[in-house]
Amino acid sequence: MAGRLIYVMGPSGAGKDSLLAFARKRLMGEPILFAHRYITRPSGHGEVHVALSVEEFAARSVLGLFALEWSSHSLRYGIGVELDVWLARGCTVVVNGSRQHVQHTLARYPFAEVVHVDAAPHILEARLGARARESAEQVAARLARRAPFALPDGVRCMTIDNSGRLEEAGRALVAILTSRAGVL
Repeated sequence: MAGRLIYVMGPSGAGKDSLLAFARKRLMGEPILFAHRYITRPSGHGEVHVALSVEEFAARSVLGLFALEWSSHSLRYGIGVELDVWLARGCTVVVNGSRQHVQHTLARYPFAEVVHVDAAPHILEARLGARARESAEQVAARLARRAPFALPDGVRCMTIDNSGRLEEAGRALVAILTSRAGVL
């Protein structure tokens, strides 16, 4: 029995990590798994991931321990090969992915479903500034290069606007995930 892959993506500052934390908390005990990411950045700032050094990441990559991997903003991101085991066992698996990497993900997992999280530009700017990971100039440059993405025909894409209250967008994500997993 094959599982379902739900690929959550959106621009930096859209609140993907907050939405995933909201959903994870409310779906404990349900047959929905949230894949953790491996990132070459220290953990913290509300983001749940496994921090790896650049060298550790490279070694795992060479060993084929990532089902998905990409680079963004001078960092390396990976999703472990446990993803394939979970899908093979029929699990619904949620991945926090990259818009720029979605085509690669769909090539490997053609039946993946995409959830695009977005927020109004002024909200993105405020959230990125509040994170204090980048200078105001870097935030402005990041927002200016916000490129549209395209999905192949037939790819299911659901959109969540996370410009307002987290609870509203969070309930929308929970509803999507439970419907995809067949949870009542």
